[in-house]
Order: sequence, then structure tokens, then C-alpha cells
Amino acid sequence: MNEPNVKLFYSYSHKDEALRDALETHLTILKRQDLLSDWHDRKIIPGRDWEREIDAHMAEADIILLLVSPDMIASDYCYGKELSRALERHDSGHSMVVPVIVRPVDWTGMPFAKIQALPRDGKPVTSWGNIDEAWLDVEMGIRRTIEKITTEKASNTNAVNIVTL
Repeated sequence: MNEPNVKLFYSYSHKDEALRDALETHLTILKRQDLLSDWHDRKIIPGRDWEREIDAHMAEADIILLLVSPDMIASDYCYGKELSRALERHDSGHSMVVPVIVRPVDWTGMPFAKIQALPRDGKPVTSWGNIDEAWLDVEMGIRRTIEKITTEKASNTNAVNIVTL
């Protein structure tokens, strides 16, 4: 088994934990194909400084998923701390932020509104007639993002190898 090349971080409200769990299940195919490793705050082991763990994993993330809902926007920690850090990493090119609209909410004018969201057309996951189709649309979008990141990493590695020759 190869080490996945792309690391994913979930930013979400704990009130949306069941939706995060469902998305994690749908992303299992990407993990089984060694394309992705993922992390969320429920993986913090007892005795660890939770804020330091979150910061460290976000700093390593290639993809930061924002699970957008009214509760995520209402959360001082998600909106105030994680979102600003995620957008800094996105703007600097260190990570790709991908908003995933999980529940209906007016996200017009939000700091992430300029970024292409999933599922397609920004239709909230819970508004789809078949929620598995919504998650499949999200998974396929994340797969395309992984392909882009993997291609860029390979290109950067090749450029470094050429320079060092």
C-alpha cells in the first residue's frame, strides 16, 4: 500500500457530524485507492492539545473541506478561526479550500463564496432527492481536485529534479 499523496482536512460544526460521517464513508473509495488520507477533530486522542492538533493537521492539508451549514457559519470557532486559517492557506496556494454545502443556508457574500462549491450548482446535499447521488457528486468533485493536486505535485517534483541535474 502506498502512502496517499493528498491529505484532506474536514472543517465542520459538530452539529453536522452525521453528515461528515456520511461523506467520510463516500470518500472511502479514494482512501482504498491510496489517493487520499483524511483527518477531522474526532481523531484527536485523549491527552493531546486539541487546538494544536487541529492547527497541525490543517497546516499539512492539501484539501480543506468546509462543510457549510447554518451551524458552521454560526460557530465562532469554525467561522472565526478555521475558516480564516483555511482561506489564508487557499490564497497562498498551500491548500485548496472546497466548500461542500451540506444544508440549506444563505452563503452569499461569505468569504468563501468566490470558490467553486460542491455539490454542483451549490445545491445543498440534504436538498437532493437521493442523498447518495449528492455524495457521489461531491466525491467525484474531490476526485478531480485530487487529480489536479497530484499533477501539480508531480510537475513540481519534475521541475526540481531537472534543476538539480
